[in-house]
Amino acid sequence: MDTILLGQQITRRFPLGRAYFEVLKGVDLTVTRGEFVGVMGPSGCGKSTLLHILGGLDTPTGGRVTIEGTDIVPLSERTRTLLRREKTGFVFQAFNLIPTLSAYENVALPLLIAGKPVDRYDDRLAEIITLMGLVHVQDHKPDQLSAGEQQRVAIGRALLPNPSILFADEPTGNLDYTTGLEVMELLWESCTRLGQTIVLATHDAQAAAFADRVVVLHDGVIQKEIRLGRRSEHSAGPLIAQLQRLGL
Repeated sequence: MDTILLGQQITRRFPLGRAYFEVLKGVDLTVTRGEFVGVMGPSGCGKSTLLHILGGLDTPTGGRVTIEGTDIVPLSERTRTLLRREKTGFVFQAFNLIPTLSAYENVALPLLIAGKPVDRYDDRLAEIITLMGLVHVQDHKPDQLSAGEQQRVAIGRALLPNPSILFADEPTGNLDYTTGLEVMELLWESCTRLGQTIVLATHDAQAAAFADRVVVLHDGVIQKEIRLGRRSEHSAGPLIAQLQRLGL
C-alpha cells in the first residue's frame, strides 16, 4: 500500500513550572493514500497536538514525521510552510472565514494568497462549490450563512488546492448533531469520490464512525486501533461498543 503519512515515535512536551508535561509519549501512525483515519480520545489527550505535528503546524520534541517521503521535522520554518501549503489542508472547529469575502471568495482564498488568477480555476471552484452544496449561497457573506454552511465553506477552502492530506480537528465541535453528521458526510464523500486522504481528530464516536480506521489516543500513546472498513452506513454502535470495552 502507498504510505502517504508516517509518524514515528512522536513525542511532545511542554514546560510546566520547573518540570515538563509530556502530552505525546511515542506515537507511531501510518496513513495510506485515500484512507480516512480517525484519532479519538478524551479532551486533553493530545489529539489536536498530534494533528498539528503531523500537518507541520507544530514541531515534535522527538520523532519523525514524513509526508510523501519528505521528513518535515528538520525543515526550516519557511520550507515547512511552503510544503504545508502544497500538500496539506486544515479544517478546524472554528470556521476562520474572512467576514468581508463571499462564500465563493472564501473558498478561493488559497488562490488569492498564492497570487493565482481565480478565473483559471473556474472548473475546480465549481466542482468544490457543488460538492459542498454551496451553489445557492456562494455570493453570501459569512454572517449570512448558518454554522453548517460556514463549515462547508471552510472544508471547500481546504480541499480547493487538492491537498495530499486533509487534517480535520474537531470539525463538528461547533455544530448541532444533525449538522455535524451532514458535515461528516461531506468529508466522507470527498474521501470516496475524490480519493482524498483524511486524518480526523474527534472525541465524538458519531463523527469517528465515518472513518475507515480509528486509533484511540490515551495517556500519550495509541492504546488501540479499531478497523471499521469503508461502508455506506455510518452507525457508531460497533465503535461505541469497542470503546466501552476499553473503558472510554
